[in-house]
Amino acid sequence: MDFRLSDIHTDLASTVDAMLGKADMPTATRAWAAGDRAAVAKVYSQLADAGISGLLIDESHGGSSAGAVEMVVAVEQLGRHCAPGPIVESVAVLPILLHDADVSGPLSDLAEGRLATCAIRPLQPLAADTASADVYLVDDGVLSRATVQSTEASVDGTRTLSRVTAGEVLASGVDASDAADAGALATAAQLLGLGQAMLSIASEYAQSRKQFGRPIGSFQAVKHHLADVAIAIEMARPLVHAAALGIDGQVPEGTDVSRDVSAAKVAAAEAADLSARRSLQVMGAIGYTAEHDISLYITKTRALLNAWGSPAVHRQRILETL
Repeated sequence: MDFRLSDIHTDLASTVDAMLGKADMPTATRAWAAGDRAAVAKVYSQLADAGISGLLIDESHGGSSAGAVEMVVAVEQLGRHCAPGPIVESVAVLPILLHDADVSGPLSDLAEGRLATCAIRPLQPLAADTASADVYLVDDGVLSRATVQSTEASVDGTRTLSRVTAGEVLASGVDASDAADAGALATAAQLLGLGQAMLSIASEYAQSRKQFGRPIGSFQAVKHHLADVAIAIEMARPLVHAAALGIDGQVPEGTDVSRDVSAAKVAAAEAADLSARRSLQVMGAIGYTAEHDISLYITKTRALLNAWGSPAVHRQRILETL
């Protein structure tokens, strides 16, 4: 099977990359963490105008009628620029959840860039980033609008986690498994982007930082650290693309798509975690400072490792299929 991206996909990635690059996302992300969401909201409005918010929403509701492959390509770029907010829930989880539950009303709002988040028990018991977002809950097959009961900060200064309770019931007998798989896959794509960005930051630092009159990147130990990260990321990316093809139905009959999603989440989480740890080692003391952008990426990576299923949960799911 060919996992290479087409020109359409590379153009999509370049479009998202260019939009986020012009927005100075590290500054916008710090403002978000401080409670000022205006700069990020402007970026998300631009992404919605470009059709990114509605990639998994059909055209009749203002979406792009694209697929999971396009979604992971876009979300990887969002991860690469450390974009805050309920990205995974707004772009991946809720478009599928609401479609499968035959609750089409909010889909147009999502396509227009409105943020939304949800909890799906027991896999994702807490709702992320509920401020300025519509909140939903799936509990025992019942989809409802949710009310926030309490909110806690996470290791990522831009991310909060909220306990929610059910409000207005929207649908019952809801199978949220496909939406949960989309959440795990989108999180894997976001982690890939974070891992790639940290590798780039650490590599640039290794070329400019000198010890004993030489760039530290010329030392074999540093090269090996960064090479290990590059290999991990490149090994994880085809798993993410393969799982996206599975969700889009472009795989041989009998393929266990959920297992492929779990494999992608495990590989991407491990690659991003390795990138965070090795980048910190390469950069030394400056990597520990909140003022350096690498801190934004490291803390977001740590926060997302267990989102939409921890590595242990997904390893167990893989084991049960073997």
